[in-house]
Amino acid sequence: MERHHFEADLEALKHRLLHMGSLVETLANKALVALMERRAELARAVLEGDAAVNALQIEIDDRCLKMLALQQPMATDLRLITSAMKMGADLERIGDQAVNIAETALRLLETPPLKPVIDIADMADIAQKMTRDALDAFVRRDSALAREVLERDDRVDHLKDRVFRVLLTHMMADPGTIERALGLILISRNIERIADHATNIAEDVIFLVEARDVRHHHTAE
Repeated sequence: MERHHFEADLEALKHRLLHMGSLVETLANKALVALMERRAELARAVLEGDAAVNALQIEIDDRCLKMLALQQPMATDLRLITSAMKMGADLERIGDQAVNIAETALRLLETPPLKPVIDIADMADIAQKMTRDALDAFVRRDSALAREVLERDDRVDHLKDRVFRVLLTHMMADPGTIERALGLILISRNIERIADHATNIAEDVIFLVEARDVRHHHTAE
């Protein structure tokens, strides 16, 4: 009977983690749409939604700590609980990056739009897909999909560097664009950090499924 309750607690933990992931994905998407479509109401909705993400992280940590203290789990169960705590932290930080993007977008909306930078939209698409796939890999215990997420991180880094070069050219050609260009550079860095946190989640999935720590050496066999 005790094992039955423990398994129910594990299932509830996974559902809360996925709920947090869904909420964070929604906030990140709203922040990026606010930027691209110049919609201030979406940016403000992101700022208002951050508290729910923070509350979920606290709840998930509390659930994990109680299970560790009361059940003394071993092997796979222990990996699930510790991975859930780390995933919750990364999801909370993705929420923070969404807030940063929304705050910068609100400032940019007070000025005329700078020439659109298509690479920012491409970065956002990749980072959001990385987050979604990392969570899907967790649900399906799919380490192969998690490894695909890891491989996409370099593409985001490359696009961030290209965004910087393009915006630097704008600033050098017209000093009047400096403030707006710097805002877009900050946003590109926020998107890069979202991809980094998605990568962390994917690494946690590999650890959960294979009991293998691939941090800092993604290509290790």
